[in-house]
Amino acid sequence: MNRNRVSLGDVDVDRVTLLGALWAIDDLIESGRGGFVVTPNIDHIVLARRDGRVRQAYSQASLSLADGKPLLWMARALGTPLPGKVSGSDLIEPLMASAAAAGRRVFFFGATPQVSAEAERRLVRRYPRLKIVGRDCSFWSADDSGAPWASPVVKAVRESRADLVVVALGSPKQEFWMARHEKDLAPAVAIGLGASLDFVAGAVKRAPAWMSDAGLEWLYRLAQEPRRLAYRYLVRDPQILPIFAGDLYRRAVQRRAGPLAADSRARV
Repeated sequence: MNRNRVSLGDVDVDRVTLLGALWAIDDLIESGRGGFVVTPNIDHIVLARRDGRVRQAYSQASLSLADGKPLLWMARALGTPLPGKVSGSDLIEPLMASAAAAGRRVFFFGATPQVSAEAERRLVRRYPRLKIVGRDCSFWSADDSGAPWASPVVKAVRESRADLVVVALGSPKQEFWMARHEKDLAPAVAIGLGASLDFVAGAVKRAPAWMSDAGLEWLYRLAQEPRRLAYRYLVRDPQILPIFAGDLYRRAVQRRAGPLAADSRARV
């Protein structure tokens, strides 16, 4: 797969559209090699700078999709524009439609039992050919030291012969789980979609399209769940500013070094 990527902080993001992401996921499934897909946003880039385990998980990903307008703004300012945002909440419905059309077998891991069941009910109603072959809502700890191949969830996925595993554990737990079990899940492809099942089930409301387009979806979610999200959005996520400033500085140095290096070679 052509990995045409943009670096934002310590996280690489693929230059793909929503349609390109669907094709890339289909290619991963067809290859039979497995792999996993991540959808980084501002918060994930901040976490990756602070935690080497997050950086490692993202570096292993087969496909990395820009979840949020701020990533597009950063990439454009760095002179390496992305074609568009591909958030998990935008991807879940077309991904399930594609899976239904291709006869893919889908497994849900994460969310609450009520959310998982309701998401399945709604998705199957919309896409009658969709095959949800298993759901697991059990707790998983990122500190789990058991053998990856012995995981009950991995065994359930393998027994279900799933092609695609939708992982809704939230970040960075879902990235840790996918990186840890990537080889054992193969040939299934895992994709971390965070709160997407909550959106599908109607447990959490999505921001209006105009807020999402303006990069204000975080404000809508903060208003819905202030106690849970206040620290993330108001304390942790502003730490993206020095990370982005560092990216801008390095980009400026690279641009300046380019003509100087060319001039030096011309004088030899």
